[in-house]
Amino acid sequence: MKVTPRLIQVFFIAPFNIMIVIPALILGFSRETDFWGLRGLSFSATRTVTGILLIGLGLALTWKSVSRFTEEGDGTPAPWAPPRFLVIEGPYRYVRNPMVEGVFGVLLGEAVLFGSPGLFFWFLFFLAANLLYTPLVEESRLARRFGESYRTYRRNVPRWVPRLQPWKGPDENS
Repeated sequence: MKVTPRLIQVFFIAPFNIMIVIPALILGFSRETDFWGLRGLSFSATRTVTGILLIGLGLALTWKSVSRFTEEGDGTPAPWAPPRFLVIEGPYRYVRNPMVEGVFGVLLGEAVLFGSPGLFFWFLFFLAANLLYTPLVEESRLARRFGESYRTYRRNVPRWVPRLQPWKGPDENS
């Protein structure tokens, strides 16, 4: 994975705010904490391991997905610098929205790790927003932008539940 200034910039603009800044503010201003002192939170081994595992896997998937946009797509996930080419390699061979799924993992992991209802509601809000936005807005834009290439990809790669085998491209018979 090639780490570029553009990749770092894009990663820290949206995902960083969604996964770090907003959750920190939720924890900081919630009744269960004393502004990041985490006074009222309790940690169990199961929750800690589960939360850290979800966060780690989510961060790895998000980073890998964002990096694909700069390497393969010659752009970024940011609307002001979108990819010039359709990104269908790496985790995108299994599922159409791996970046968002990575963020889901991080947000759910944070809610589990801290046992925070506020973080769980933030996860649910982000989940619901993406479950609506992706099919209603994003997919139609991608179809207009990339045409038949995207429509073929959309027919072969699921939106949210990953394929068991990677899609090999437009020539695959599946």
